[in-house]
Amino acid sequence: MIRPEEVYCIGKFTRTHGVQGEMSMSFTDDVFDRTDCPYLVCSMDGILVPFFIEEYRFKSDNVALIKFERIDTNEAASIFTNKEVYFPKSYAEQAEDGEYSWQYFIGFTTEDTTHGHLGELVDVDESTVNTLFVVERPNGDEILIPAQEAFIEDIDHDKRLIKFNLPDGLLE
Repeated sequence: MIRPEEVYCIGKFTRTHGVQGEMSMSFTDDVFDRTDCPYLVCSMDGILVPFFIEEYRFKSDNVALIKFERIDTNEAASIFTNKEVYFPKSYAEQAEDGEYSWQYFIGFTTEDTTHGHLGELVDVDESTVNTLFVVERPNGDEILIPAQEAFIEDIDHDKRLIKFNLPDGLLE
């Protein structure tokens, strides 16, 4: 059984494409192209289910056409419309270039060298030029931290922990 903490969202199926079961996927992370993972994951009736990729091709920089095994008609593919697409974190760690998308870090615990425990990274805001980590504090408040490699001191993938060295005044 695939657990939610074992995957992260890399995109969404937007519509079917053609009549042979292809689907158009808008993605934020092309990790599926940089690893040997044979499947993508979708939530079906609240259960995370792996679907094996038969083939895929890129339509643009952020859209791919995906064909799953045993999904051979437009009708069969239509159940995926507007479904989020997840990728296993264990395969993401093996990506060819070793780079992760910012979404990969959702669910990580955060701490700062000066302020200690900050909270859980619950979202990534990429709506502006400067990407921001949304961190939920233990008291329920949210803080925004610039997703800048210069601020990241260490990442422990096993403990799912990001250690920051944030400039004075950023958290105030």
